[in-house]
Amino acid sequence: MLKLEGLKLTPEEKEAALHRKAARLLRIPEEDVLSVQVLRRSIDAREELHLVYTVAAEVRQEKQVLRRCRDRRVSRYAPERYALPEILSPPEVPPVVVGAGPGGLFAALVLARCGLRPILLERGQDTVTRQRDVETFWRTGVLDPESNVQFGEGGAGAFSDGKLNTGTKDLRHRWILEELVRCGAPESILTDAKPHVGTDMLHIALKNLRQELLSLGAQVRFGHRLEGLESRDGVLTGLHVRTGEGTYRLPVRAVVLAPGHSARDTFQMLYEAGVPMEAKPFAVGVRIEHRQRDMDAAQYRQYAGHPCLPASTYKLSCHTAAGRGVFSFCVCPGGEVVAAASEAERVVTNGMSEFARDKENINGGLLVNVTPEDYGGAEDPLAGIAFQRKLESAAYALGGGDYRAPAQRVGDFLAGRPSVGPGRVHPSYRPGVTWTDLRRCLPPFVADTIAGALPLLGQKLRGYDDPDAVLTAVESRSSSPVRILRDADSYQSPIAGLYPCGEGAGYAGGILSAAADGMHCAEQLCQSIQKESDCL
Repeated sequence: MLKLEGLKLTPEEKEAALHRKAARLLRIPEEDVLSVQVLRRSIDAREELHLVYTVAAEVRQEKQVLRRCRDRRVSRYAPERYALPEILSPPEVPPVVVGAGPGGLFAALVLARCGLRPILLERGQDTVTRQRDVETFWRTGVLDPESNVQFGEGGAGAFSDGKLNTGTKDLRHRWILEELVRCGAPESILTDAKPHVGTDMLHIALKNLRQELLSLGAQVRFGHRLEGLESRDGVLTGLHVRTGEGTYRLPVRAVVLAPGHSARDTFQMLYEAGVPMEAKPFAVGVRIEHRQRDMDAAQYRQYAGHPCLPASTYKLSCHTAAGRGVFSFCVCPGGEVVAAASEAERVVTNGMSEFARDKENINGGLLVNVTPEDYGGAEDPLAGIAFQRKLESAAYALGGGDYRAPAQRVGDFLAGRPSVGPGRVHPSYRPGVTWTDLRRCLPPFVADTIAGALPLLGQKLRGYDDPDAVLTAVESRSSSPVRILRDADSYQSPIAGLYPCGEGAGYAGGILSAAADGMHCAEQLCQSIQKESDCL
């Protein structure tokens, strides 16, 4: 097989034309191209809009064709495949995974596939119960602090756009995508350059992934929250776990800790237990909302609305005159801004969309980089949590004290006047918004940086600084404000047997990278068990 990159089609051309394009690139007759398989598909809208493909082509006399072809876009197709660790005998004390977000789920899956029958603890609820609790919160403002957008099966990513793109390369990524497809995710995630599952399809995949774990002998315990650690001579020996009926002790020898970025009480407990950690940079800001058709027109131009094109998205960044970095985050085409609080009397926003991405608006985080120096993290590893809470409490008060979010039109924000209602863009946030002046809840350096960035980003994407676009505050949970320290080789904390992983531990930034990090930790855990077995 040969790998061909950069084959271009217009929106009017069918994928069947790739056969002809491949033959032309290879300079061989069409009949010598026996098959074409799409490996990757992206959209290039910079000048004339094209769909750009990478394909694997089977051709006659492959060696001769490759020898004659001098085009850099042609190479031999030899994909590498991820291989699971070898099967092991289950130890007397099973490994434990804390947290059923992407990192925890895929750590548990690797351990289960290797015969280790892990115990998976999740403080929140299963997807069905969790979805009901979240809908109740969005409809009524009644928050369940243990079952919400942050906590439960699938982690925070279960109520998002389900984006699976990442800037890193790892053999595990393809394996993760294939497992998700096997569990019910759309097959398009295997080829799209910007794959997404959508909240609705992701919930299906999560339920099937849980059934896979159970069939392999894993235990999955919902409503079981980590409350404490026990260690002896620097070695982890036990966990204290709280349920609705009380607390129990779970003896352990190895724990993959995937707490998620919002497990603030867990971070506090770990800090008090002496688990080494440090403050890390993160970002805060607002969600910005536009009409989807306006963004489509800005990027697709005459092809806007074409049935072969998905809802457009964007990725923007800039530095203001003051030197602060500003960037778009978790952009949700055809989606909605959602209430994502996990603590009482605090407002948190996030974005979500379903697989179809067919709602009226597109929204994305508009975030400002903050460093430990901005919030006192050099002295206190947990100072970032206090900084987040202060913002969220201010947003709650400014919104009216009932989980409505404060909102402002971009034109009013730039002019320094409070908003009194929407323009052409109607906010999607539930349970509702309060029109106001966002400078009353944002730190001055965040508000000033956003104000300086909006015109710059509007130059990069026409209409981004539309006066009628809606800003909704506050977006504060883009990533974890702490990093739980671990050894670079063994992936273990200085407390032996504890494997911090994923976004919550400060080692990932999204569904795919968190899942891969969980797999790394599981592999190291398997290696440790294998070494112990060899010594017996």
